[in-house]
Amino acid sequence: MGDFYQNGIITTLHNLADRPLEDMERELQEFSSRRPMALILPSLYSELEGEALPRIVDELVKVPYLSEIVIGLDRADEGQYRQALTFFERLPQHHRVLWTDGPRLQALDAELQEQDLAPRELGKGRNVWYCMGYTLATNRTESVALHDCDILTYDRSLLARLIYPVANPRFNYEFCKGYYARVADGKINGRVSRLLVTPLLRALKKTLGEMEYLEYMDSFRYPLAGEFSFRRDVLNDILIPSDWGLEIGVLSEMYRNYANNRLCQADIADVYDHKHQKLSPDDDSSGLSKMSVDIAKALFRKLATRGVTFNTETFRSLKATYYRIALDFVETYHNDAVMNGLSLDIHSEEKAVELFAENIMKAGEAFLDRPMERPFIPSWSRVISAVPDVLERLSEAVEADHLEFTAA
Repeated sequence: MGDFYQNGIITTLHNLADRPLEDMERELQEFSSRRPMALILPSLYSELEGEALPRIVDELVKVPYLSEIVIGLDRADEGQYRQALTFFERLPQHHRVLWTDGPRLQALDAELQEQDLAPRELGKGRNVWYCMGYTLATNRTESVALHDCDILTYDRSLLARLIYPVANPRFNYEFCKGYYARVADGKINGRVSRLLVTPLLRALKKTLGEMEYLEYMDSFRYPLAGEFSFRRDVLNDILIPSDWGLEIGVLSEMYRNYANNRLCQADIADVYDHKHQKLSPDDDSSGLSKMSVDIAKALFRKLATRGVTFNTETFRSLKATYYRIALDFVETYHNDAVMNGLSLDIHSEEKAVELFAENIMKAGEAFLDRPMERPFIPSWSRVISAVPDVLERLSEAVEADHLEFTAA
């Protein structure tokens, strides 16, 4: 039975009727004449050799309504860039691969670095930022979707349901966040969202008091989903983190820039699985440990911009409150798993909670110790103001790479 309940302060668009995909794609084709559509794919070269991305491309070949696909390619040398061009060449849509490690984009990045206008660290945030800039530069599309390249259970209905809310001209949405149940191979996944983000938001409400921002963040059913869509004008002014706080940062920016009735979330998949990160309890510079620190810092920064004052005692109370709430969630998810015939290891769940509690303190200490840290990549409107021809040069660099290496 479909869930039609509206909770929180964000509109939820459900999958109530298993509408035929062909019917939805036909309608999206009609919309495309008024709102041309693009897809952004941030990718590591290693994902071209994995199990998920070849399947994703197999599905995208059949998508009839996209005008453009923008692929951001990280960690690739010249030979690997050539292979990527071959890998994606069967896409019938207009597409370009941004070779972020290539000499042309590196030269542009170095120039922006000199003016403190470029991302300071490598990662998904930097990849997405350059893809957004290229999408602005080409000016081909009005509605844009973005999803990861490690989705093992991908089919093109995910994309259709993700982009539909910002593609339908009768809808007024500027942004749509995808959500889904993180269940695969008989297990409940999504530990960081289940055991860190939701309990931390509830703990923040308890320690700081009710705030609309916290209610807003808690309204998203899967806040760490890497899938979202937006209207093109969102790209100009958005400030995004370059670390694992990207998804939290994007949601926070939507809250800052738009009224709640311009935002929504949509059920985009019945089954979803992707590449899993290790917990890395002994290394807070990698895996879910680093992710948890970055996410906590992203939330603290956003709350500080809303006038919240933090100190060491605040973080100690927050850690204790979080720990109790998170342990209660472990029991809740265990009961849910048992009733549905799924497995859930209470010991490993509680080990994750213990790690996340420690990392909330680490994130708090980092926040207090580095008050001048710049957490966001500059908006494209700021970059354009400082370097008026930057979008043209970005587009020219991508086109020059494409022409040089496809002709070779």
